[in-house]
Amino acid sequence: MAFFLETLLGGLMAGMLYSLVALGFVLIYKASGVFNFAQGAMVLFAALAMARFAEWIPAMTGIANPIVTNLLAFLVAGVIMFVVAWLIERLVLRHLVNQEATTLLMVTLGISYFLDGIGQTIFGSDIYKIDIGMPKDPVFAFESVFEGGILINKEDIFSALIATVLVVLLSVFFQKTTTGRALRAVADDHQAAQSIGIPLNRIWFIVWCVAGVVALVAGMIWGSKLGVQFSLTTVALRALPVVILGGLTSVPGAIIGGLIIGVGEKLSEVFLGPYVGGGIEIWFAYVLALLFLLFRPQGLFGEKIIDRV
Repeated sequence: MAFFLETLLGGLMAGMLYSLVALGFVLIYKASGVFNFAQGAMVLFAALAMARFAEWIPAMTGIANPIVTNLLAFLVAGVIMFVVAWLIERLVLRHLVNQEATTLLMVTLGISYFLDGIGQTIFGSDIYKIDIGMPKDPVFAFESVFEGGILINKEDIFSALIATVLVVLLSVFFQKTTTGRALRAVADDHQAAQSIGIPLNRIWFIVWCVAGVVALVAGMIWGSKLGVQFSLTTVALRALPVVILGGLTSVPGAIIGGLIIGVGEKLSEVFLGPYVGGGIEIWFAYVLALLFLLFRPQGLFGEKIIDRV
């Protein structure tokens, strides 16, 4: 029982991190109706910016306190992501209002390749470290309940808590604020939203800023765990099944989908892996997403689209 709970907790914590990346996809889709393939590149770009400024700030300012250095690096990287969002809206999206979804999809692919290239040109292509002070030593919990206790990674706990706080804030933002409701209106119909006075360009700028902050937090956490490297862009690929499972238009769906994928990966690898030679964790999420595409393509919480002709 203790081993099962240990695996379950590990899956839940990994699932929260998947949900964090999936939120970036959901945010852009809710505001523009297009799947943002640039989210993985945004995670890498933001993580590179924070890692490099954490190195440069002490050299430029003489500040030696790691907490202050990381906070300043986070703020600078956040400003950079806002600038990126403004440039994307100003130079690209503004000229593509009311275009077909396929056109916008191809634009996000172009943005993805551009951010990958310019990020490594400016910040370098080596493996960099982000140390935000999260403890990495594992601890044993519930020793009085289970013999030997349950092994829990402290870093996973802190990462899951950060992801949880951000997810809750974004959920409240979308459901309770005027701007959040405007975002949903823009996603439903660009022309109708403009006709009632919703400024489309400003809404797109806001949502890309929010998606940039989400990418920065995700890049900070994954960079702390894995190091900042080009493979961070593949983290977004791990979030694709989460979006399909939860639904492209649902923030709660991204959360529930992430938890299901995280737990399913861990449990299947541990309990089924020995019987099939292992490797289930790599493909489990994609097989589950394929089943949903076949039988429930809108996901658990997504809106079912009905076209009337």
